[in-house]
Amino acid sequence: MKAKKGTVRQVLKLVRPYYGLLLLSLLMAVASVTLTLYVPLRIGDAVDKIIGAGNVDFEAIVPILIQILILVGFTALFQWLMNLMNNKITYYIVADLRTRVFSNLQELPLKYIDGHPHGEILSRMVTDVDQFSDGLLMGFSQLFTSGVTILGTLLFMLSVSVKITLAVVLVTPVSLFVASYIARHSYDMFRRQSEIRGEMTSLAEEMVGGQKVVKAFGYEEQAAERFDKVNRELRQCGQKAVFYSSMTNPCTRFVNSLVYGAVGVLGAFLCINHALTVGQLSCFLTYANQYTRPFNEISGVITELQNALACAARVFELMEEPRQEPDAPDAVELEEVDGRVSLENVSFSYRPDVPLLRDLNLEATQGQRIAIVGPTGCGKTTLINLLMRFYDANEGQIRVSGIPIRDMTRDSLRKSYGMVLQDTWLKSGTIRENIAYGRPEASQEEVEAAARAAHAHSFIRRLPQGYDTVISEEGDNISQGQKQLLCIARVMLCSPPMLILDEATSSIDTRTEIRIQKTFSEIMKGRTCFIVAHRLSTIRESDLILVMRDGNVVEQGRHEELFQAGGFYASLYNSK
Repeated sequence: MKAKKGTVRQVLKLVRPYYGLLLLSLLMAVASVTLTLYVPLRIGDAVDKIIGAGNVDFEAIVPILIQILILVGFTALFQWLMNLMNNKITYYIVADLRTRVFSNLQELPLKYIDGHPHGEILSRMVTDVDQFSDGLLMGFSQLFTSGVTILGTLLFMLSVSVKITLAVVLVTPVSLFVASYIARHSYDMFRRQSEIRGEMTSLAEEMVGGQKVVKAFGYEEQAAERFDKVNRELRQCGQKAVFYSSMTNPCTRFVNSLVYGAVGVLGAFLCINHALTVGQLSCFLTYANQYTRPFNEISGVITELQNALACAARVFELMEEPRQEPDAPDAVELEEVDGRVSLENVSFSYRPDVPLLRDLNLEATQGQRIAIVGPTGCGKTTLINLLMRFYDANEGQIRVSGIPIRDMTRDSLRKSYGMVLQDTWLKSGTIRENIAYGRPEASQEEVEAAARAAHAHSFIRRLPQGYDTVISEEGDNISQGQKQLLCIARVMLCSPPMLILDEATSSIDTRTEIRIQKTFSEIMKGRTCFIVAHRLSTIRESDLILVMRDGNVVEQGRHEELFQAGGFYASLYNSK
C-alpha cells in the first residue's frame, strides 16, 4: 500500500505542470454536471403540468422543452471541451514521461543494461507506458465528472427532499467499502500481470532476434514450451486480476439498486401523504439514478486505474534506478591526447564474490600496438570496458596522457578512442548516415574516402542507391562482412588518436582481411592501439602482447620472445 501511495504521488508530480489545464477541465466538468442536474428539475416541472387526462398545460410545457434542449446543447459543448482538456493533459504527461524514461535510460550505467533482459526494459518503456496512458485518460475523463456529479446531485436532492437524501447518503458507504476492498486486493494482481508481461516481451524479443539460431538448432519446440509456460502464467494472473476487479461493478450496482428502490418506496409514501408531488418524485428518481451511476463508473474505472498504477510503478522503478556516476564537477576536457595510457594496480569484478582483474599494471606509450590475448573469460573485454570507462575500476587508477580518467569527462575520453567490435551495430538509415555516425557534419567526399580506406567503397557502389541505400537496424540486406567494413569506415572517418580493435576483422574473408590489415597498419601509425585477438597470427607485429589468464597478465612481450619462452602464450599459439 505504501508503494501504491508513492506511485500516486509521483503521478501527481507529473500532473503538476498542467494544473492550469486541469483547472479548466474541472470547470468544464462542473458546468456540464450542473446543467445535466438542472434538466431533471425542468422535467419535473413539465410532469407537474400534466395534471390529468385531457388536462395538459401545453403553453407552459413548450417553453420548458425549449429550455431543456438549450441546456442539453450546452451540456454537450462543455463535455466536449472537458474531454479535449483531458486528452491534452494525458498525452502531454505521457509524452513527458516517455522523454524522461528514455533520457534516464541514456544515463543508466551499463551494469544495469547488461544485468536486465532488454525485452523487459522495452516492455517498461513501451507497453507499461501505454497501459498507464489508457488508465490515466479514463481516470481523468470519469473521475472528474463522477466526483462533481455525486456532490452536485446531493445538493439538488437536498433542495427537493431532505429525508430521501439522508436515506440515500446512509446507504452510500456500503458501495464505497465494497469498491475499496476489491481495489486493494486487485492492485497486487495487476502488478504481477505487468511483470509477467515484461517476461513475455523479453522472451519474444529473444526468440525473434535469434530466430536463425532457433531454427538452425531445432529449438522451435522448446521455445514454444517456454512461451506457453509464460503465456499460461500471464493468462492465469490476468484472469484473476480482471475477475476480482470486475466484481466491483456488479457489487456496487447491487448496492445502488437498493438505493434506487429505497428512493422509489419512500418517495411513493411521501406522494401519498402529499409531502411530494409526482413531478418531484420523478425528478428524485432521476437524481437517485444519476447519484448512483458515478459509483458504477468509478468501479469500472478502478480496473483500468489499478492496471495503470501497477504499470506506472514499474516505469517509476526504472526511472529511479541509480544513474551513472556523473563527471566530477572539475572534470577536464581531454583535448591534446598524446596516446599514453597507464593502468596502476587496477582491480575489478562484476560481482564482489567473483574476482576478475587483480592488480593489473600496464604502461602504453604513444604509437604502441598492444595486443591482448588469452582464453575466453580471462578479462580481455573487461579491460576494454575499463579503458572506455563503461565500468569504473574497483581499485587502482587508469590514466590517459597522465590524467586519471575519473578526472576527465566521459565524452572527451570516449571521443579519443576509435572502437571496432566483433559484434557489429548499425542504425536504421542510409549507409552514409551509418559511416558518418560519429561525424554527422562530414562531407560526402570525406565519407567516401573513409569507405575507400576500409575497402567498402566498391560494394557500396554496387548497391541499388549507393551511399543512399537504406539498411535496417539488423542490416539484413547486407552481409556480416559488409557490416563490419562499414563499422571500420565509421572509425576511419573519425580518425581518433587511439584505437580499440576487438576482433575487428573476424567477419571478413581472408583476402579482404589482408587488405584491411594493411589499412589498419597505416591508420595505426602514431596512434596507441589496443587489439583484442583470438587469431594470434593477426598480432605478430604488435609492439607488446599481454597474455591474460584468470584476470592476471601472466606474460608480456613481443611475439618472438613469448614464443621462444615456451610458456602459456606458446601453448595458445600452437593450439590455433
